[in-house]
Amino acid sequence: MTRVAYVNCAAGVAGDMLLGALVDAGADPDAVFAALGGLGVDGYALWFERVQRGGVAATRANVVTETENDHDDPHDHEQHEHRPAKAITALLDAAELSDAVRTTAQSVFDALATAEGAVHGIDPAEVEFHEVGALDAIVDVVAIAAALHDLGVERVVASPVAVGHGTTRSAHGVLPNPPPAVVRLLASRDAPIVGVDTTMELSTPTGVAVLVALAERFGALPDMTVERVGYGAGTADPAGRPNVVQVVIGTAAEPSVTPAPGRAAVQLEVNVDDVSGEVVGHAIAALLAAGAHDAWAVPIVMKKGRPAYTVAALVDPADVERSAAVLLAETGSLGVRASAVHRWPQRREEVTVDIEGRPVRVKVASGRAKPEFDDCVGVAEATGRPVRDIVRAAESEAIRRSSGR
Repeated sequence: MTRVAYVNCAAGVAGDMLLGALVDAGADPDAVFAALGGLGVDGYALWFERVQRGGVAATRANVVTETENDHDDPHDHEQHEHRPAKAITALLDAAELSDAVRTTAQSVFDALATAEGAVHGIDPAEVEFHEVGALDAIVDVVAIAAALHDLGVERVVASPVAVGHGTTRSAHGVLPNPPPAVVRLLASRDAPIVGVDTTMELSTPTGVAVLVALAERFGALPDMTVERVGYGAGTADPAGRPNVVQVVIGTAAEPSVTPAPGRAAVQLEVNVDDVSGEVVGHAIAALLAAGAHDAWAVPIVMKKGRPAYTVAALVDPADVERSAAVLLAETGSLGVRASAVHRWPQRREEVTVDIEGRPVRVKVASGRAKPEFDDCVGVAEATGRPVRDIVRAAESEAIRRSSGR
């Protein structure tokens, strides 16, 4: 049996609304507070209260920071803390969090960095978050990750996402509603939206990033046995429409093997017959360093029987221009071709195991483990043991830890 959470975004989605819904559905607030305590930061308060929105009883997650307490205008974005993406990664790396919670939270900020980087035309690592980087958003994301894991949720599915129209205020001034980052996030997953005739900012970057990072698909409710339901309240209480996120928790007999429509991706390719194997290998490394999901080369035969390579990369739609530039620069090709594909990445987490007193990073997914080979080489060189023995030891230890034995 697989634990599933369905997020109904008929009124939009925001980080605090999703957190309130998960607590309303039974997530233990003490588990949330314990995870937040591991961040090692202060200057904020979080509490939950029962409220009504449009006649629907719901839980409101209140996150208040010292900055908000010190000023009367919550829309004065100059008061918000600005944090670069790498600072948030460093904060999560240093935090006393479970590997599962840390990985979940980091995946949300990775999605945000990719979207913001595409909006501003900069490398995701150099993105400086404004509202999203503020302390209240960090609290929301880590608290949501802790609540999901406390509920034992293994799969997330989301409805089409409601959005308003008009304009909204931000650190960059007046922007279209929905904000550019929200649209970019939704586009990265080919996510469906529902337009609502309101100028309210129904869906925020934080809320949408959680769904983009964690939902296996967007659409109808999955087949499951319903066990719990929770409602998370937004700040406003507009007439005629309950301003809530609904979360339905249940169990499905089988996890989805090939969730549709999958995650959108682009496959870039060039054919080259005038470069060495060393150059091809370097091109693959450069593409991976630039953020490609995968990169590879296939030997081919071109005209007049010339031996050649097809060098390819699988990238996010937002990263096409940057990755194509790397592919052209490293191979010297005169052109690149692209094709739209869908991918179904298996949910995974990264753990660090101790082998011979040295750390080895391992990716774990559904009983399988793949150690970071460079880490294994480092242990082998330091201990004199064969690298294949280190790989096997790291795999066994990671699987043992993930299964709780």
